[in-house]
Amino acid sequence: MHRITVIGGGFAGLTAAITAAEAGAGVTVHEAHHTLGGRARTAEEPYRTNDGPHTLYSGGPHWSWLRQRDLLGPLAPIPPLEAARLRLRHHGVLRRTPPFAMLKLLRQGLQQAPADTDFLSWATRIAGEEGARAAAHYSAVALFHHDPGALSAAFVQERLRRATRLPPAAHHPRGGWASVIDRMAARAWNLGVRMETLSRVDTLPADGPVIVATSLDAARRLLGDTSLTWTGGRTALIDLAVRTRRGDAFAVSDLDAPGWLERFTAQDRSLAPAGEQLIQGQIPIAPHESKGDGTARAEQLLDLAFEGWRERVTWRRESVANGRTGAVDLPGTSWRDRPAVDRGDGVYLVGDQVAAPGVLSEVSFNSALTAVSLALGRHSLDLKRA
Repeated sequence: MHRITVIGGGFAGLTAAITAAEAGAGVTVHEAHHTLGGRARTAEEPYRTNDGPHTLYSGGPHWSWLRQRDLLGPLAPIPPLEAARLRLRHHGVLRRTPPFAMLKLLRQGLQQAPADTDFLSWATRIAGEEGARAAAHYSAVALFHHDPGALSAAFVQERLRRATRLPPAAHHPRGGWASVIDRMAARAWNLGVRMETLSRVDTLPADGPVIVATSLDAARRLLGDTSLTWTGGRTALIDLAVRTRRGDAFAVSDLDAPGWLERFTAQDRSLAPAGEQLIQGQIPIAPHESKGDGTARAEQLLDLAFEGWRERVTWRRESVANGRTGAVDLPGTSWRDRPAVDRGDGVYLVGDQVAAPGVLSEVSFNSALTAVSLALGRHSLDLKRA
C-alpha cells in the first residue's frame, strides 16, 4: 500500500489527503498550527472572520467534488434586497450601475483576451481607458493586486467574468470556511488519515511520496529551492463590527482604485452577535504603500456607504496579506509557467501559487488532485470527472 505524507493541513492539504485515502493510500498529515485549515480558518465567536474575504465560486471542479462528498454544507444565500445594495464608487461618488463603457467588456461573445498583453492596453481598445480602468479595478475583488491593469489580459478577463456573472458565482458557506474544513477533516479521519497537529516538519521524510501543501515561502525554505517564487498581491485587510443600521450597503466596489468592502452578515447572521454587522474588506496596496495607506482608503469607502460607522464600531482588526492571496500572472505568462507540481524525487507541491488552472482556491484544489495522481501513478485520475 502506498504511504503518502502531506505537509500542511489547509484546504489544499486536506484535498490531497482525502483524494489519496479514497484511492487506497495510507496518509499522514502534518500541520504546524494547533488547528487545521491554513488560510481557510475562521475565528471563534463572537466575530467569525476569515483571513480576509473568502468565497467559493461555483462552476469549478472543486464545487462538484465538495458537493459529491457532502462537504460543502449549507450555503448562506444573499437576500435579493441585500444584493440590490451593491454600490460602486466612480469619480468619488457612489452609484448603482457601472459606467456604460465597462459593460462592453462584459458582453457575451467578447473575444478571448491574449495572455501576452496587459489587461489595460487590451481593454482600452475595446472600451476606452475609463471603461478599462473601471473593469480592472472591479476585478480586484478576485485578484488582491494593486494594479490589475498591468497583469495578463487573459488572466484578468477570466476573473472579471467570474466576479460579474449573474446569477452570482460567489457563494459563502454558512458559518464561515471553518465549517467546510471541519467536514473535510471529519471525512479524512473516517478514511483513516492520520492527522498530526502542532507537528512542524523541517526535514523531508525519507520514505514515500511527499506532498508539500504550504505557502510558497514555506515550501522554498523546506525544499531549499530558491526557484519557488511567483508574483502575488499585497493587500490591507480590515475587519469591522458595527451596530446595525438600516440602509447600509451590502458591498462596495471601488472603480476609482482597487478595493472592496462587503457586509458578510447580510447573508449569514451567525457571523456576529445580534444587533451587529460584520464588514470585511480588502484594499490592495503597492509595494511602497503601508497598511495605513490601505486602511485610509477603506475608511473613505466606509464614509460613503456606512453612515455614522465610526460611532457604531464595536470591534476592529487590521492586517496585511503579503503574497497570501494566490498567484497573479504578468503579461506573457500563464498558470503553466508557475512552479511545477512535480518537484522530482517523489516530492509534489500544491497550493494557490503553483502550475494548476483555476481561480483562487480552485488552483489549490486542482494542484492537489494532480499531485495525488502523480504520486500514486494513477494518470487516469480525471480532474473533470472528479
